[in-house]
Amino acid sequence: MSEQPREPGQDGGPERPSATGPGSAPPTVNSDAVPSSTDAVPPTTDEDAKASDDPPAGPGGDLSSASPVGRLAATVERLSREVRAAQAEAEGRALVELAKGVLVERLKCGPAQAARQLAQLAEQAQVTPLELAVDVINQAAKDRMSEVTEAFLAATRAADETESAAVRLRAAESGVLAADDTQAVADALLEQALRPLGAVAVAIWAAGSDGSLTLAGSAGFSPAEAARWRYVPPDVVTVARRGLIEREGQWITTLGETGLPSIGLHHHPDGGRAALPAGTGGRIHGVLEIAWPAPLAPQRPQIVRQVEALAELCAHTLEMYAPPRGAAQEPRVLPDVAELMDLADGLHDPTLVLVPHLDADGHLVDFRIQHVNSRFLDPAGRPRAVVNGALLLEAYPMAAGDSELFQRIERVYATGEPFRARRMNLTALVDQVPLSAVADISISRHGMSVLLIWRIEDEAARLASLLQHAQRLGRIGGFEENVLTGEITWNGQLFDLYGRPQTSTPVALEELPAHAHPDDGVSIRRFLRTLLHHRRPAAAAFRLQRPDGVTRHIRIVAEPVLDTDDRLLLVRGAYQDISAQHWTEVALAATRDQLAHTEQQATERNRLTLQLQHAIMPPTQAPLQVSGLQVAVRYRPAETEQLVGGDWYDAVVLPSGKVLLCVGDVAGHGIEAATSMVVLRNALRGLAVTGAGPGQLLSWLNIVAHHLTGAVTATAVCGLYDPVRRTLRWARAGHLPPVLVRDTEAAPLPLVKGLLLGAVPEAVYEETELQLAPEDTLLMYTDGLVERRDRPVEESLTHLLTTARTAPSTLDQQLDRLLTYSKSDTDDDTCIVGIRVG
Repeated sequence: MSEQPREPGQDGGPERPSATGPGSAPPTVNSDAVPSSTDAVPPTTDEDAKASDDPPAGPGGDLSSASPVGRLAATVERLSREVRAAQAEAEGRALVELAKGVLVERLKCGPAQAARQLAQLAEQAQVTPLELAVDVINQAAKDRMSEVTEAFLAATRAADETESAAVRLRAAESGVLAADDTQAVADALLEQALRPLGAVAVAIWAAGSDGSLTLAGSAGFSPAEAARWRYVPPDVVTVARRGLIEREGQWITTLGETGLPSIGLHHHPDGGRAALPAGTGGRIHGVLEIAWPAPLAPQRPQIVRQVEALAELCAHTLEMYAPPRGAAQEPRVLPDVAELMDLADGLHDPTLVLVPHLDADGHLVDFRIQHVNSRFLDPAGRPRAVVNGALLLEAYPMAAGDSELFQRIERVYATGEPFRARRMNLTALVDQVPLSAVADISISRHGMSVLLIWRIEDEAARLASLLQHAQRLGRIGGFEENVLTGEITWNGQLFDLYGRPQTSTPVALEELPAHAHPDDGVSIRRFLRTLLHHRRPAAAAFRLQRPDGVTRHIRIVAEPVLDTDDRLLLVRGAYQDISAQHWTEVALAATRDQLAHTEQQATERNRLTLQLQHAIMPPTQAPLQVSGLQVAVRYRPAETEQLVGGDWYDAVVLPSGKVLLCVGDVAGHGIEAATSMVVLRNALRGLAVTGAGPGQLLSWLNIVAHHLTGAVTATAVCGLYDPVRRTLRWARAGHLPPVLVRDTEAAPLPLVKGLLLGAVPEAVYEETELQLAPEDTLLMYTDGLVERRDRPVEESLTHLLTTARTAPSTLDQQLDRLLTYSKSDTDDDTCIVGIRVG
């Protein structure tokens, strides 16, 4: 190994006077004073030296060192070693000279005195002058290199490792700054800093403005491999692109497990990789990619910062880098190619834009996939970005097989004659397994490009077959109902679901509640309201009670069809028998609820509130047995569980024979509103047995609301119907008045004075009496039936009166119609109590 020349006073012993006269002997060289090339490059083992001295083997076998060729090979190898050693010596001398300059500036002394001072300090610290020189430079520079070195020294206890880390960084910096191109930078980084870390190769990528990557320099990769990777088109996902996108860099344990292409993949498939963005001043100029021969263990933070500092060194070189513009440069996208790419994006079939790929002699060897449109689906399941920019035979090697697809493309490109083929067999490799498909092919030349279009045959037929199998296996029946003519069309499967003969009359949507389980009436009415009134697609699940006594779980999905004037024309949809999947859906719903950890307590609280409401006020109530009077009630819970409110109703025959009718609404939502509603409802029922009138009952109820329920407020309307006299005495506490429907007219009852419950400690409520006639209908309701966010309540009341005038044949149908065609949009709960005089 060669050694660096000794500086004055660097012999490791007492200082000796330097020779100054012209006859003085040259200073001797002390290997202990100045580091050899081993401080800058990895040490060469005996085996390496022996191997390097041996002449290379030729085609005829081993060359003898006595032969002319063998001697020439040995001479070339020896000269190469001497060049590398001289380069290391030059870098070491540059660092020592730079440290001497720092001492000259700080000590205000001459160069000779600075050299002696450097030697004395090295002797006292028991380090080599080169290592001390690096430390002096770090202290003076305080740059990124010094920060990384200090962190490395502070976190590491092994002296040899800390000293080599500092020397490596400064030696690498010296080599990078002295390099005149990115190739020399790559060589310096690998030899000076990365080989001691176990790396075997390095690649420096320059980022283009269009997202492409150009191999600006590499070391450790073969020239052929570097030539293959000289250019990476935009959107092609590689290790380097991941490093460019992920600003924190990529540290990959094993390259083969990622499935990402990269330079040197075939040489080191199981090795580790690191890809770090090379940037300065907030701008990324490229990527530094490092290859290891074996899997990469997690690196210490100090090593990571050291490599990041090396990437920053690369950025300074890439900032001045200009891509080569020679024959090897990637062909640019010609104007006709750009227009063809736009054309391909407008097609509905999978389309590839191909450009010719020529070898060094100008011969056509392949086609590059310049662009794939959005309809393109790769048979192997690869994303479009991986296929885009690749060579056709590399992406689809089977194109050169029996299908002769590649030969067809070659002929079209050569002659310009388009090629069309039906039922052409296409084969693609998926995990080394050939998969075939029959497709219609279209190949045409446009300028210097080729447009390849394929359409898989019978794709629509296969989709139709899948739908037919889904209908058979899923037990789905379709229907269509014309709301103008009343004509209803069912398919045969739907008659089977209902258990009805195909000669029977189909069931209309508005008659659906009569064929469902009573507990599912709320969801069905909500479905009808969304579909018929809001004219939006809707779905619901219910239990269908068939004439044969069998109950099936059914899901119905429907959508409205509007005419050109935005009026409802017909409704079409489908029923599906989900009886077999019912319990599976219940289990899945429970699982989803358990996964919602942040809403679990609120969901449980609302569920208990709903159960409490349904236990006290079911959606419907058993008919009251009162002579000459029909009574019906409806309760619709809030559509959103979080809006569970305090609406309540009651209809009960008192011991006196009179009928207590009331509805109310407690202010607020949630469990508090629900519990307050229970208190008021039960209190009013208990007070009513006293025989007092509705005004007195509301006065007592006001005391309960103000003093006994935490000062809640509520509205209510209370009435006592006398079936003998057919009279109704009623009073209100801040509530909307009842609506009287007589003949074809509907109007609200005149207002009577009454303050809302709980507002003041004591209140007096005015009551009045109404004489009812046969066939009269009286409706009591809560504001959830008419309240809208964007309309005044008067407008909603007008709509309610219009709907109430069209009275169906039964009282139950009239209440269902009011709920279905209600224009309320507050998602609040709703109560309706209706009576019809017989």
